[in-house]
Order: sequence, then C-alpha cells, then structure tokens
Amino acid sequence: MTQEFVREILDTQDVIYFPFCDWLFPNGLKINNVIFSVPWFNGTAIDVYWYGFLIAFGMLLAVIYASRRTRSFGLDGDSVLDVVLSGLVGGILGARAYYVIFSLPHYMTDEGGLDIAAVLRIRDGGLAIYGGVIGALIFGAIVAKIRKVRLLPMLDLAGLGLLIGQCLGRWGNFFNQEAFGSKTTLPWGMTSNSILNDLYFFYYPENTSIITNRATEMVAHPCFLYESLWCLAGFIFLHFYSKKFRKFDGEIFLLYIGWYGAGRFWIEHLRTDSLYIPNTPFKVSQLVAGTCVLFAVVLLIINYLQIKKNGIRLYRDSEESIAILKAADDKKKKVDKNAELSEHILSEETEESEASENPEEPEESEEAAAESEGEPAEPDENTETEEKDITDITDIAGENSGEE
Repeated sequence: MTQEFVREILDTQDVIYFPFCDWLFPNGLKINNVIFSVPWFNGTAIDVYWYGFLIAFGMLLAVIYASRRTRSFGLDGDSVLDVVLSGLVGGILGARAYYVIFSLPHYMTDEGGLDIAAVLRIRDGGLAIYGGVIGALIFGAIVAKIRKVRLLPMLDLAGLGLLIGQCLGRWGNFFNQEAFGSKTTLPWGMTSNSILNDLYFFYYPENTSIITNRATEMVAHPCFLYESLWCLAGFIFLHFYSKKFRKFDGEIFLLYIGWYGAGRFWIEHLRTDSLYIPNTPFKVSQLVAGTCVLFAVVLLIINYLQIKKNGIRLYRDSEESIAILKAADDKKKKVDKNAELSEHILSEETEESEASENPEEPEESEEAAAESEGEPAEPDENTETEEKDITDITDIAGENSGEE
C-alpha cells in the first residue's frame, strides 16, 4: 500500500479496500451500515441497521432450527419455544450488561454516577457475545424450570442455535467496520478510513496526526470473518454429530463452548478493540474463552468415562420423555380433530344458508316436463274415461238420427 493510496483512503468514507487483493474490488467496496429508514414523527426517521437486522435474522433462524429438532432431543416443541424466546430476551440484556460493566468509565457522568440514558441507548452499539450467552442461559434456565423442561437436552439444542446466531450476527461488524484485528499482509486483509485511523492510533498512540508513510501498513485481519466461519464449521460438525453420535445429555453444549472458546481465544488475541479486566493487561474474552475450554474438556472426559462404565443414557429414551411426547401428540390430534369438526359444522351451516337464500322452485308437472323435452305425455286415466263417455253419447245420437 503506497502513500498515495493512504491519502485516497483518508479522503473516502464507508468504502472497504483490500490492498493485497485489489483485483477483487479494484475501487473498493462501498458499504452502508443502514439497511433502510422508517419514517417517523415530525419529518424524522428511524434507521434500521444491518447489525441489528443480522442479529435478529440469526435469532429467527436459530428458533426455526430449534423448533425442528426438539423431538430428536426428547423435548416438547411448545415448551421449548417458551424457553428459547425467554433466552433471546435474556441474551440481549446480558450482552448489553456485560459490555457496560467492562466499559464502565464510558457510562459514568461527570458527577460520578451512572448515565442510565447512555446505558439504555443500545442502538448506539455495545453488545458482548459472552454476556449474551450468560444472559440467555440464566433466563432460559428459569423458564425451563417453570415449564418443566429438562435442562441438559435443552442446552444441547441451545448450543446449536447459538452457533447459527453468532455466525450471521458477526457480519454486522463488517458493516459497522469494527471487530477487526491487528496488522496483516494476508490477501484478505482489509482497511478503510475508520479502520486505518483506529489501527494507526493503536500502534502509534503518541501521534496526534497520521503520518502517511507509517499508515501504509494499516491493513487489518477481518476477525469478524474468522469468527463467522469458525461458528459455521462448528454448527455443521455438531449438527451431524448430534444426529448419530451424541452419547449423553449436555454433550453438544459442552462441545459448543469448547469449540467456540478455542476459536475465540485465538481470534481475541488478534483483536485491537478488546475489553480488558480493569487495571490488568488481561482481555476479558480471552480469559472467559480459556476457562470455557478447560471446563468443557474436564466435563467431557468425566462423562465419557461414565458412559464407558454405565452405557449410553439419553433423556429422549426415558419413560418421562416418551410420555411427554405422546401427550403432546394426543393434544395435537385432539386440536386437529376439533378443527376438522368446526370446519365441517361451518360448511353445513354455509350449505343451509345458501339453501335458504335460494328456495327450490315448484316441480314441473310430468306433462310440462315431457312437453319441454319434446316427448308426448302419457294419457291420464280420468282423461281416457271422459273421452269414452263422449264417444258413447255420439253413437247414441247417430242411431236415433237413422231411425227417423
């Protein structure tokens, strides 16, 4: 990257460049973090950001996926949906709370108090994935207890859904031009006006202005992409593993936190915008990620040893799960039967209503019907008798006339 290219980057806004792979986007990639705007009062508008849209879309796909896999984990779909929805609420609250706690100086007033309005301005950004996972687990566990949903198989299902949400949600960082890493010379390294500025002052905090010859190295790792691909690979692996090789309830969730923790520990090492434990050089996410990996490995080993000794026991094969699913099936059949009955009654009422609106016309006489069809009508017995009487009278009159 030349000094002239640096000046070009500094003169543009919202354009992503790939200096070591310029054949892909020779003039850069123009982006906008706003997907569309909704008209509001007094001529104002509310911007809908790609970041929020992608997170919401990822959540939706996670819910759809979870609803389709409930029976394979021995769970009732209606109860699981309640747990998942409560987990989504807890995830958002937890993600915000986690970020605020470890960025507390930014949310303090001049008087030393907490700026509540700033804390609640979630649209300004500031969500931490580990806080989201913690919040989702707390809220989900509470509702699972209330709805009598077994926690361990529910966690297995949640782990798969979280990977879907994280895979898509990370692309919101791309549109925000954030969550990038340190300097790199790899072909997929990226830079932009905001990335170059942030990265430059990360490496040269003592400078008050950018020196172009130093800025030629400010090309960053796309850490959002690394994490998105890592989550996608984890989801594909655990999806197929859960179908054929799952050995105990909670195994998929432990594999999830181990897989994600291992990838996040490495990726967080590259990040330049990490949250730190106050007054320490330790990154919060790296510490949490490393702890998750150790926790998962230890529990996986313990459970695998137990399985080797006692055999595989899954909740979906238990009498309780079978009874719950049978009750759910019976309830669904009853609802379907009632729906069919209601539809049948409504159709009968419709037919009666149509009949009352269009009363039947009087039946045509057989003669009229016959005439309308062009066929002679059959003679009536009374008509034949009348004709016979007339003939007899005529004969008698003829006889009298001849005697005179």
